[in-house]
Amino acid sequence: MVILALVLLAVVWIYLAATVVAAIRFARRRTVVPAERPAISVLKPLYGAEPGLYENLLSFVDQDYRALQIVFGVRSPDDGALPIARRVIAARPGCDIALVVDSRASGRNLKIANLANMLPAARHDVLVFADADMRVGRDYLAAVTAPLRDPAIGLVTCLYKGLPTGGLWSRLGALYINYGFLPGALVGETIGAGGGVFGATIALRRAVLDRIGGLAVVRDELADDHRIGSAVREVGLATTLSPYLVETSVAEQSLKDLWKHELRWARTVRLMAPAGFAGSVVTHAIAIATIAAVICGFSLTSLGFLAMSCTLRGATALMVARALRLPTADLWLLPVRDLLSFAVFIGSFFGRSVAWRDQLFRIEPSGIIVERDGE
Repeated sequence: MVILALVLLAVVWIYLAATVVAAIRFARRRTVVPAERPAISVLKPLYGAEPGLYENLLSFVDQDYRALQIVFGVRSPDDGALPIARRVIAARPGCDIALVVDSRASGRNLKIANLANMLPAARHDVLVFADADMRVGRDYLAAVTAPLRDPAIGLVTCLYKGLPTGGLWSRLGALYINYGFLPGALVGETIGAGGGVFGATIALRRAVLDRIGGLAVVRDELADDHRIGSAVREVGLATTLSPYLVETSVAEQSLKDLWKHELRWARTVRLMAPAGFAGSVVTHAIAIATIAAVICGFSLTSLGFLAMSCTLRGATALMVARALRLPTADLWLLPVRDLLSFAVFIGSFFGRSVAWRDQLFRIEPSGIIVERDGE
């Protein structure tokens, strides 16, 4: 049993080392920003008065980019995001900002319905979709759209790091993004098993969107970003990961909120890529080492493996943080965070229902939403 535990943990330790290599490689990538910059329409679908929303929206308006249009969209005149969007528009009277309020929904994914309603207001041929909880620097648009100069590239996307808005659960949520999701995505990209597309940024030409059938192709998809990327590759164009890291506000205020959010992520990934998700068990270093110690009766050897796993987890997290300039103040919570991540991993196998934006979905193994309760 000890030998079996050692073999499994060796794979886990190799993965931890791989996260450092992947982070360093990613940090060394650079984007050459061209002098000629095409006009861009940025579409921001909004829902609710999320913490930090005003600052998040302003960061997209205040870009070092001349030919820029911003489109804000909500589905209801009662949406809490609407006053904040109007406040941003009032604060930047000289900027080209459109506001769309439209409740029509042609599919079950209401974020995509919002984007579809906003799209007619977008005037430019280069489109950028970005979730409302993202915050960026002034050089963001120039960097993320630069690869689109290559006609072989159909879509550019971005990874993101977590920015807690306050409280324990928000901090634990940001820890998962920074030291769970982000390093794992970079390892996948490094070994060629990535290809992910993320709602943090989807930049593409309007002609490419039309070529894949428009937003209608994902109107009933839960993982709409993933499906858009797949559709782009299916028409013979590449998707590419920008070296630009955006920030996402993590605002969970309770364990229940955090659990529902992360369970939705986990179940979506499990349904879209079951083999890869099952293989991600090797990312749970502390949980696996703890289980091995229990099975081995807390023998001296197994406890040594546990100590080594904890040490390697902490050391590699610090190296990833240094490479990607991630916050380290909450790393002392990493063992708690990792055990919670393992609980979410296990919980993802029990059911296909996910909660999102006050809605309860049940989804097919293909990722199609087949049932919706409430609005």
